[in-house]
Amino acid sequence: MQINSRREYFVGLATAAAAFAQQAPRNSHTHNGIYYFSGTGSNDGYPKDDHVLVTDPFEKHVTRTMDALKKSVERAGCTMDSILHLEVFICLPHADNVPMPTGKARFDAHKAQYDALNKIYGTYFSPGKAPSRACMAVEWIPGDSLIEIVGSAQVVNSPQG
Repeated sequence: MQINSRREYFVGLATAAAAFAQQAPRNSHTHNGIYYFSGTGSNDGYPKDDHVLVTDPFEKHVTRTMDALKKSVERAGCTMDSILHLEVFICLPHADNVPMPTGKARFDAHKAQYDALNKIYGTYFSPGKAPSRACMAVEWIPGDSLIEIVGSAQVVNSPQG
């Protein structure tokens, strides 16, 4: 594979990751008292007729994703405060009627998403209990979601049925 630029490399990497994401099932499991979860997005746990679209406000995507994450960790016997680490992926909406920003406008759009994420994110944890986190802007997320979260949490209670 010839790499002509960093941009072409990362576009190729994003394309390969997107193709893999379409094939890979989202799952979670517990091992040695740690709950590992993947692919929590804004439509997880909601019926098809209640799915959000990429054109819905980013804040709605974040709130629904965090609510789904909370339900998931609690079912596994964890709490939001027992989350150890999160990797948060955000993307700009891809829709025919939404122009994709370029240059500084694209950076500003991602920064606005990051700021909105932080305002909502902090409300889900007790003061001083937010887990370590990485946040990455990506080209595309499956499932009409503008955010996806992957992470791990310490099991502190018996898992719920």
